[in-house]
Amino acid sequence: MHQFPQLNLPAFGARVRPDADSVRGGLEIYDALRRKWVALTPEEWVRQNFVNFLVAERGYPAALMANEVEIKLNGLSRRCDTVVYDTRLQPRVVVEYKAPSVAITQKVFDQIARYNIVVNAGVLIVSNGLRHYCCRFDGEGYRFLRDVPPYAQL
Repeated sequence: MHQFPQLNLPAFGARVRPDADSVRGGLEIYDALRRKWVALTPEEWVRQNFVNFLVAERGYPAALMANEVEIKLNGLSRRCDTVVYDTRLQPRVVVEYKAPSVAITQKVFDQIARYNIVVNAGVLIVSNGLRHYCCRFDGEGYRFLRDVPPYAQL
């Protein structure tokens, strides 16, 4: 039904439907965290697959996750793609998504690091669905991890 590629993530039963408001025959995907249908773009395809991976494979509680979290950075409104919180509602993880066709470059890491100045999470993740990078802030700098840690190890 959709034209998006298989990602380097476990497949899941994404809920996809035609966008009734689209004159071009666009699609929508259901975002369980936001509890609404959203436009199915390549970046959104990555987001929904990655959120499913975090919940189903890494034990991240969906109730402690939020998509499109607004922050103020240097007086400007920005949005973190996904933020994961601990049980005290303190941010633990910030995730930045790109479309599969977008290379993960230093510019992407700079973007998420700027967001983290405001959010102050200990773990940063960047993914284009094909490649995933995860790093932990240890007080002195960022250290890359081999894999995305389970929620219990945050």
